[in-house]
Amino acid sequence: MSASVLLEPTVTPAAAEAFPVRHRWTVSEFQRMGETGFLGPEARLELLEGELFDMAPIGSFHAGITRILAEKLRIAAGHAAIVDCQNPVVLDDHSEPQPDIALLRPRPDYYLKAHPRAADVLLLIEVSDSTVRFDRKTKVPLYARRGIPEVWLVVGPQRRHIEVYRDPQRGGYQTRLHVREGALAPLLLPEAEIQLRELFIG
Repeated sequence: MSASVLLEPTVTPAAAEAFPVRHRWTVSEFQRMGETGFLGPEARLELLEGELFDMAPIGSFHAGITRILAEKLRIAAGHAAIVDCQNPVVLDDHSEPQPDIALLRPRPDYYLKAHPRAADVLLLIEVSDSTVRFDRKTKVPLYARRGIPEVWLVVGPQRRHIEVYRDPQRGGYQTRLHVREGALAPLLLPEAEIQLRELFIG
């Protein structure tokens, strides 16, 4: 009695199944889409590691906290930093987030010729009213991998506090603080101190 042999079909390269390849957008492609009008003026998008993300609508808590922080930091920092609000920062060839506030190294042209890069950043701030999980799991690790020295997540409106991330190493931040009261200042700009009682006034 002879044994039957099950032969596997031979798969030639031409017959192999093809899988679509996800396109990773570059910063230059993203910027070109805006310049040519491919993205409408109402589009609110961030480019993070080659993927486009719709930005959440800005609520009243988000807008108010951003205004208060910007005003307090501009007064405290003086000419030691540029306080930028909701403008792009180029982290690498595939990431151009728009943090709520960025403290930037001063430059005479105010970054008129090109968006600031990661090396220009003293502090990034994200106001996380409806995006806390995304900011913690996606944006904060990205900022750490690109060497952003310090990040604040302002969490609210219910449990109001600031999560402070410092000392980026090996793709994460080694120092993490939760601050609910007292004063807080960036490590690289200690004169820019804010009082939390002046921030969470509502």
